[in-house]
Amino acid sequence: MKPPIRFNSISDFHSFCNLSNPDHPLISLIDYSKVNYPVEGAELKWIQNFYSIGLKKNVYPRFNYGQQQYDFDSGVLCFVSPQQFLSLEVKQDIEVNPTGFLLLIHPDFLWNTSLTKKIKSYDFFSYQVKEALFLSDREEKIIVDIFKNIEREYQSNIDKFTQELIIAQIELLLIYSERFYERQFLTRKRSSHELLHKFEEVLSQYFDNEKLLENGIPSVKIIAEQMNISPNYLGTLLRIHTQQNTQQHIQNRLIDSAKERLSTTHLSVSEIAYELGFEHPQSFSKLFKQKTNQSPGEFRKLFN
Repeated sequence: MKPPIRFNSISDFHSFCNLSNPDHPLISLIDYSKVNYPVEGAELKWIQNFYSIGLKKNVYPRFNYGQQQYDFDSGVLCFVSPQQFLSLEVKQDIEVNPTGFLLLIHPDFLWNTSLTKKIKSYDFFSYQVKEALFLSDREEKIIVDIFKNIEREYQSNIDKFTQELIIAQIELLLIYSERFYERQFLTRKRSSHELLHKFEEVLSQYFDNEKLLENGIPSVKIIAEQMNISPNYLGTLLRIHTQQNTQQHIQNRLIDSAKERLSTTHLSVSEIAYELGFEHPQSFSKLFKQKTNQSPGEFRKLFN
């Protein structure tokens, strides 16, 4: 098995895709119709040392964008952060005319700017590619206009304002993307509600059988893996629709189970803590007090 290709610079990527040298070593907007992957075999794997934001349509090879049916037929926007592993499935027998843009940003371009740390706070850079952002025609035009503004700026005569102006455009791009992602969560009611229902089912499985006793309290990562989505995507979905994150939902289910045991059984607090997957009863009592403003013992007295 061949190891993945590693692109250490934007120039490396340009060269691999048979593109001319980038106008700027740290940022580049690529016309996707001109990208030519020299692929041998049915799969291309790589690791890149830069951010990429891609607006793609009619593209092969392409990422697997997931199993859900989407109702937006226009642009697809995906985000990749440095050091992520990418795998593309190549279909040699399909002829297409890919279009779109690929914005590449090396982390060095962001140093000493407002985006140095802030860019890592955007959840969509942690989403799996299959959780891409689907754009309406109006949204796509907004993104393309920002792409073009960035390109015009680094292609003009570079001066002391160039980096600041480009950073401002990248920030605008990320803010719009965040808005459009939230729109996607809210407008795709069917797929979102199916995921919420699946989340409740997965969570119930842990609390309705012996998994808590065997494996301890489920982590956010374990729940997300069983749903075949990333932890950040699950967290965003829950925050938008329930105003609570995944960890809060897990804790709420723990407290509900604890209340049931405290009010209907004669198990000690330590035994209940053990059944719920806590290694130490003190941790259970602390969480219960935090969530209910009562100790487990005080709650139990209400039923005696």
